[in-house]
Amino acid sequence: MIDWKDKVVWVTGASSGIGAEIAKQVAERGAKVILSARSEGKLQEVRSSLPNPESHMVLPLDLSQSDHFDSLVEQVMSKFNRIDVLVNNGGLSQRSEVHETPIEVDRRIMEVNYFGNVALTKAVLPIFRKQKSGQFVVISSIAGKFGFFLRSAYSASKHALHGFYESLMLEEEKNNIKVLIACPGKINTPISMSALNSEGKSHGVMDHNQETGMPVDECVNQLLSGVEKGKKELLIGNKEIKAVTLKRFAPRLFWKVIKKQRAT
Repeated sequence: MIDWKDKVVWVTGASSGIGAEIAKQVAERGAKVILSARSEGKLQEVRSSLPNPESHMVLPLDLSQSDHFDSLVEQVMSKFNRIDVLVNNGGLSQRSEVHETPIEVDRRIMEVNYFGNVALTKAVLPIFRKQKSGQFVVISSIAGKFGFFLRSAYSASKHALHGFYESLMLEEEKNNIKVLIACPGKINTPISMSALNSEGKSHGVMDHNQETGMPVDECVNQLLSGVEKGKKELLIGNKEIKAVTLKRFAPRLFWKVIKKQRAT
């Protein structure tokens, strides 16, 4: 069981949604949090809302600009002298069909969701190896388990994360480095607002699936419980997560059911 008190927890995508709630809940458990996202102003607002705000660090980060990740790790180490948990939560969603989506949009989504994610992990990994301890928490998606309408590039990027982190999990177990891949389903966050459309612009709509989804605090409660229990993969959501089991054990029925689900 992990004791969060005085743990150094780095959270990407920490300016809103799941990331901001993770920062809140681990801070309430006594952790020291590094808050990263593109908007420094929003990160400062999140930090000011946390217990003991002076104990936490705002570190702006753009996942599409990975060439400066090593210097960001140096800044974290200079302040805290260690990193215990990296929560790779930042990312982009999508709302467009394959036929209307130019390859540039696919590349942008992959750059942020996969390459940026992996680059930050590779920047932190030497610290974990030296410490002989560390935890990667990877926020994938139920779309990382099967494709869905309007999510081709998003789903592909999440599928790719599973292959990478399952390999890392096996390789680094000998160094006491742990990995949890979390797969949220419909969660009440504003992720659909910033999802990219076929023009590479923000979708700008709060989808029904998000509005009616699991409350974000319950999602994060389940996530942190999974970390504490040493889980390697975790499905989080309501009845939609049953589709993963259905696909595995009754694929023919799965395809009949999934095509009837609303895309947004």
